Order: sequence, then structure tokens, then C-alpha cells
Amino acid sequence: MKVLLIGSGGREHALAWKIAQSPLLDELYAAPGNPGIADHATLVALDVEDHAAVIAFAKEKAINFVVVGPEAPLVAGLADGLRAAGIATFGPSKAAAQLEGSKGFTKDLCARYDIPTGAYQRFKTAEPAKDYVRQQGAPIVIKADGLAAGKGVTVAMTETEALAAIDDCFDGAFGAAGAEVVVEAFLDGEEASFFCLSDGKTALALATAQDHKRVGDGDTGPNTGGMGAYSPAPVMTSAMVERTMKEIIEPTISGMAKDGNPFSGVFFAGLMITAKGPELIEYNVRFGDPECQVLMMRLKSDLLPILYATATGTLDKVEAEWRDDAALTVVLASKGYPGAYDKNTPIAHIPEASEEAKVFHAGTALKDGGLVATGGRVLNVTALGKTVTEAQARAYALADKVEWENGFCRRDIGWQAVAREKV
Repeated sequence: MKVLLIGSGGREHALAWKIAQSPLLDELYAAPGNPGIADHATLVALDVEDHAAVIAFAKEKAINFVVVGPEAPLVAGLADGLRAAGIATFGPSKAAAQLEGSKGFTKDLCARYDIPTGAYQRFKTAEPAKDYVRQQGAPIVIKADGLAAGKGVTVAMTETEALAAIDDCFDGAFGAAGAEVVVEAFLDGEEASFFCLSDGKTALALATAQDHKRVGDGDTGPNTGGMGAYSPAPVMTSAMVERTMKEIIEPTISGMAKDGNPFSGVFFAGLMITAKGPELIEYNVRFGDPECQVLMMRLKSDLLPILYATATGTLDKVEAEWRDDAALTVVLASKGYPGAYDKNTPIAHIPEASEEAKVFHAGTALKDGGLVATGGRVLNVTALGKTVTEAQARAYALADKVEWENGFCRRDIGWQAVAREKV
């Protein structure tokens, strides 16, 4: 099978690494890719926003299957164009990708099909949104409706903070994503991520994870795209997974189909496990980043036929087998992230991978023959262990061997699970 992978981040490096292990694979291309992905795939300098160019390349190389990694091309309808050209594609249609592309779309779907989530209102101007906040009080959650690279959400602990977040959205802090704002109830509990594949009819539960969104140790500082993650999430017991499938995932699949937007791809459900059970915070329509890195480390099965079955409506014919081991990833980010940071800072050394630990590239490039950091989140140091505590120790031991003066990381990734294991 000839495969084209779209994307250039840590998630795509993890997908490329795993796809490259498949005996079904003849050739793997990645557009645009990164220096880590280049170890597993032929990099192609395609502008993924130019859908016609992507389709032309796929036809020229007789690509059998395209895997779309990031959310932006899905929300822009790349999967529709590829499928119209007769190319099997992993990822939802533009209509179905609204689950991530519009927070309001998802909240309305939840309201229609009784999917448990926080109470909410949608606003297109600031003053009514502020009035609603004053009525509801704090804590309360303010969300830019559109794609904001994981940064358009403010969990406001005070009314003042909520009002400022509304101003940020409507003043253009998140560009077009903030043209509409969703204000929703604060959910109290423990967050978890749940991943599940759907071909529009069948659902295949994958695995659970927990992400660390805040930039600083002890979950302090501003939200980021994610500073680390681990899998599985202890809070997601088999009973909680069963409830999530029944109360959240299955009604979403049937509701999307009923509304004429059948969903094919991966559901990445951000959940809050409250006193009442699992409640949906938001949906993403692609693998999480950095959650994908820990999932790929734990997946025993061949990934390629599972993704292909999802794309071709044959998900009922495959299964996913997982290692019992835990996996944990630590994000090495550029100093200053999620604010301003220097670009093209040199990375002098990346340690060799082993069976238990590996460094995935996220925001890197080659410049004048050397490796440089080009993004905010730059490397994902990922390790396996019998416990989260063991995986954490291995990940940090490897992270400490990376030679990059402008890098930093949180030192407490996995702290909730480690605390549980000590008990």
C-alpha cells in the first residue's frame, strides 16, 4: 500500500513511526513532514492548504491511502476532495469536522441528543456574553468558537477573568476563531481523554490518556497545546469507558448520521469525570498531540489496517490490541512558550531511541546542516514502563540527555497517576 501522511508535528511523527512498521506498507510519503518523520517517510514539499496540489500528487504517485493528521486541513475539507477523487482517506468530512471546528456546533449536537455536557450559551457580541457571565457567576468557562490551536479556552475562576477573556476573543486575540464565543458551566472533576474510531456505523474504542495543558509544574500558568501526557488514565475504569461509549460516543455517531453528517475518523473526546459520571468538555476530530505519542507506543496491533478499515467502512472487521504497559511523554518546548519565543535555536544532540523510550520531533527543521527548533512545542520524549512512575523516570532520564539550551519542560508530568501508585 502507498500511503501519504499529512502533517508535520509530533503526532505525525508518532503516526509515521507506527505506520512504517506495517508489513502492508510499500511506500510512505509525508507532507510536509519534519526531520524526525524523514527517518520513516519520503518528505514532500506540498502546501497542504492547496487541496488540488495534494490530490494531484496523490494521483501522480498512485497513492492508495491518505492519513490526515492535523485538524485544520480536515476543517477545511481536504478529506472531501480526496474522497471525491477516489482516494481512501482517514479523517472526517468538512461537515463532520465541525465537531472540532465549532464549539457551538458540538454543544448544539449535545443538546439535541441528550449527551452530557456543561450548560452553555452562544454569543456573537461581547455585552450579552458579559451579562450572562454576571448572571451565572464564576468559575465559568469562556471558549472561542473556532480553531485556536488549543489556546482559545479560559477556565475563569473569577468574574473579572471571564469578562477579560470575552474581550480577548472579540478583540481578535484568536483571529476568526473568536468571532463567536461559547460560555459554559464549569465542570468539577478529573479530566481525561478518550479515543475511539468510527467509520460512520461502527465504533472501536482505543485507549485513554491524561494531558497536562498548563505550562508550569503543579498545573500553573497559562494553557498550552499540551506539555505532556500519559496513558492509560487511571480514572477511566472499564465501567467509565463503558458509560462514555454508551452515553457520549454512540449518541454522537447516531446523531451525526441522523443530521446528515456521518462521522468517519477518530473521536478524541475531552472528558470531565464528575460526581455524575463522564461529561463531554469538547471533541477533537484527530489524534491528540501529545496523546497520540503515548497511544502509538502502547499499541501492539498494526496501525495501518485499523486506519484503513475506518476509512473504508469495515471497522467491524478489525481489533486493536494494547500493551499493559503505561506510556508517558514529556514535551520539550522553547523558552517563552506559550508566549513569544526565539526560533531556529540549535539542538545539539538528541539521544538514541531504545525499545522503551523514543524522542518524537514536533517543531524541528534542518538549517545549514544542523537541527533547529522552529516551534513552541519542539520535542516529545516518550517512554514505556510497567507503571506510570517507571515510564516517568525513563522519560525524564532521556529528556535530560537532550542538548538544547533554549528548551524547557515541566518536571511533574503524570503526577496524578504517580500519586495514585504511591497510595
